[in-house]
Amino acid sequence: MAHLASRIGTGVVAGAIGTAAMDLLWFKRQRNEGGTASFVDWEFGSGIDSFDEAPAPAKVGQIAARAVHVELSNSAAGLTNNVVHWSTGVTWGVVAAVLRPASRVGAFAAGVGAAVAAWTTSYAVLPQLGVYKPITEYDKVTLWKDLSAHLVFGSAMGCTLALLRDR
Repeated sequence: MAHLASRIGTGVVAGAIGTAAMDLLWFKRQRNEGGTASFVDWEFGSGIDSFDEAPAPAKVGQIAARAVHVELSNSAAGLTNNVVHWSTGVTWGVVAAVLRPASRVGAFAAGVGAAVAAWTTSYAVLPQLGVYKPITEYDKVTLWKDLSAHLVFGSAMGCTLALLRDR
């Protein structure tokens, strides 16, 4: 049981580092496209004023809240986005850390594999929730931007899993 707890802890750290790496890439991209928000404001969604204009994680959080009969105010959209986004990243880190020994793949491959699974799952599940369009309705540039950000997430996560493997 201690071994499992250790793997979960490692996954939490790896998922958080992967999520931070992904966010740094997305932040750099928005800056390159003319964005002016500071990293802190951008990261914590200070410009998100409603769920209608919010990114996918916030919308998923709103759907989950409604499923348990909780109505979130629009002022919670930014926080909801951040909580769901980081929770998802950390969860994929735990999945990679816990399943890696069973699948007998290396730490880096586990991180990248989990990231590809996260990206693929998004395009399979989120259209069903009305959050994304079907994958066939996105252009190649959009899909590549999203996949490449997930590959950064997975690479950082895999490197962290490798560094923490024997700790």
